[in-house]
Amino acid sequence: MGTVTIGVSIAVPEPHGSELQQLRAGFGDAAAHGIPTHVTLLPPTEVDEASLPAVEAHLAEVAAAGRAFPMRLSGTGTFRPLSPVVFVQVVAGAEACTVLQQQVRDPAGPAARELQFPYHPHVTVAHGIDEAAMDRAFEELAGYEAEWPCTGFALYEQGADGVWRKLREFPFGGSVVPPQTGRVERGSVPTR
Repeated sequence: MGTVTIGVSIAVPEPHGSELQQLRAGFGDAAAHGIPTHVTLLPPTEVDEASLPAVEAHLAEVAAAGRAFPMRLSGTGTFRPLSPVVFVQVVAGAEACTVLQQQVRDPAGPAARELQFPYHPHVTVAHGIDEAAMDRAFEELAGYEAEWPCTGFALYEQGADGVWRKLREFPFGGSVVPPQTGRVERGSVPTR
């Protein structure tokens, strides 16, 4: 057994996921079709293939202790000039995503990992493309809106072809929290 590259993320559901993926491709981002539209909880991380069962058990434990929360995307942001990324902003559910990613990356767990940049939940719509295309993505999606109840997350593996494929979904164990008006109530943040 060797190593594999994994990631953990919250999928952006249909029709929003495909819509944003097509827009990303239209801006000239060649990686668009190999990356399902998502909010990252664990960025690409190389692990020993033999540790995958332990990673899955850890993720199942995190998900079982969590409960659904409202997610809402609105408008655009960018990490430029630090990183060549334009994204759609997570305006509801960000606090819950932050808690989840901390639990997923628990230093004592099998998916422990330091981040290159401080965690900021977002949905990438352009990465590493020319500046004019990045500007177009930023402007064209400035009014973008989408919302849904986040009911879990998934584990993905990056293939040798660069495509990310879902290995397993992890639904939350708690009940669904109804959508709220732009705020996540204290009780809706997944707890462990």
